[in-house]
Amino acid sequence: MPLASARDDLVALVANAHGDGFPALQALPVDAGAREAAVLILFGMLDGMPSTHEARVGAVPRELDVLLLARAATLRAHPGQVAFPGGRLDPGDDGPVAAALREAEEETGLDPSGVDVLGTLERVLLAYSRHLVTPVIGWWRRPSRVGVVDAAESAAVFRAPVADLLAPAHRGVTVLHRDGREWRGPAFVVPHPGGSHLVWGFTAMLLDGLFDRLGWTEPWDATREVPLPDAVAGGGTVPPQTGAS
Repeated sequence: MPLASARDDLVALVANAHGDGFPALQALPVDAGAREAAVLILFGMLDGMPSTHEARVGAVPRELDVLLLARAATLRAHPGQVAFPGGRLDPGDDGPVAAALREAEEETGLDPSGVDVLGTLERVLLAYSRHLVTPVIGWWRRPSRVGVVDAAESAAVFRAPVADLLAPAHRGVTVLHRDGREWRGPAFVVPHPGGSHLVWGFTAMLLDGLFDRLGWTEPWDATREVPLPDAVAGGGTVPPQTGAS
């Protein structure tokens, strides 16, 4: 079955994880005061409208999805940006897996007992936001309802079809200029009935690296620039950033 194949690809990825799995992120220096954080990258069977795009890789059926959220526009850190559920490790957390599941439950309302944790990938070292982020890979064995739990924290919670993310028409790069420097990074445009979500910065870099490592990436135009929201282009957070707050 295609979905079983996708899960097998993820299991193999975790089993073969090594120290330099995200070179675009791990080339960055780390502040000695960086804090531990974790994000949940949760895949499963879409409960809504499947993608209309037929992925080139057979392991990616139209029903395969990944859980994302859009941060509230009123937040001080990374307002309005799309992220994986996640955040900093609390003193009571039993490691990054427990932190990722706790944060996901708090932010999206999912039932952690329905999530199979396949494992973790290499910690991503980020100097700009001073976080050491552990990506936790999950598979939704028994999906539960998700949605915005706290409107002050999240504007939307949604399950994005992976085939939509891989579609070349939905891919591009964002360009941000700050203090005489230029940051370029991958971006994904996720359409929805009311418009679209733009995935960029840390979340897009993780997805881009993840898809490359899984062998799911389709050829796309890396010269196509996708405009950033006005609030970001006019003075927002310099990427890469985490969803941690």
